[in-house]
Amino acid sequence: MSGSVLVMAKAPVPGRAKTRLAGVAGPQGAAELAAAALLDTLAAGAEAFPTGHRVLALDGDLNDGCRSAAIRRALRGWVVVPQGGATFGERLVDGHRQAHRRARGPVVQIGMDTPQVSAALLRDVAELAHRHGGPVLGPAVDGGWWVLATTHAGQADVLEGVPMSRPDTGRLTAAALAAAGHRAAVAVALRDVDLPQDAEVVAAMAPQTRFATTWRAVTADALDGAPVVATVTVSP
Repeated sequence: MSGSVLVMAKAPVPGRAKTRLAGVAGPQGAAELAAAALLDTLAAGAEAFPTGHRVLALDGDLNDGCRSAAIRRALRGWVVVPQGGATFGERLVDGHRQAHRRARGPVVQIGMDTPQVSAALLRDVAELAHRHGGPVLGPAVDGGWWVLATTHAGQADVLEGVPMSRPDTGRLTAAALAAAGHRAAVAVALRDVDLPQDAEVVAAMAPQTRFATTWRAVTADALDGAPVVATVTVSP
């Protein structure tokens, strides 16, 4: 079965990435957490899909972010494209179009908010989309969604009209797909890392990840009352 992965990500720049974690980790620590989450996500995508079937749609410049050298090493075998569009919905639509131009089969699109995702789960979503012959939507615990697999780029067009980052985004996305004639199959639910409590749960669920290692480091610094600098050495 063919398929590809599309990762929509923001460069892990302090003050721009994972800002809702900055209250615990500080801007630098939040960016380190974002970098670790991106590295975990890229590793899962690379294990799930071969070279030529991996696309990263990037917002920002890796040179300005944390762990840029490690991220660049992890991106060997990936196609990196800039995100296009003014709104997040438009950028999602553009990402699906770019990925479908480069690879056959279902495009499995995720963000950098689920560092616990596994290669096996990504392949399962692609297989479900292949069998279903249409999109697959994976709900997030907060009411959004963590994955959207499309079997052709036009299925993602509905995202331009869906409000994002709301507790009903998942329901509205499923309804928009159905209204356009693309009823979505449902994948397993995952927890997005948006808030500190999400980070704590995900780190406990997937303690072997780079994200969990970094979370333990920055929260230990916070509990000690020390400035959070997150000087963590984690293998890419």
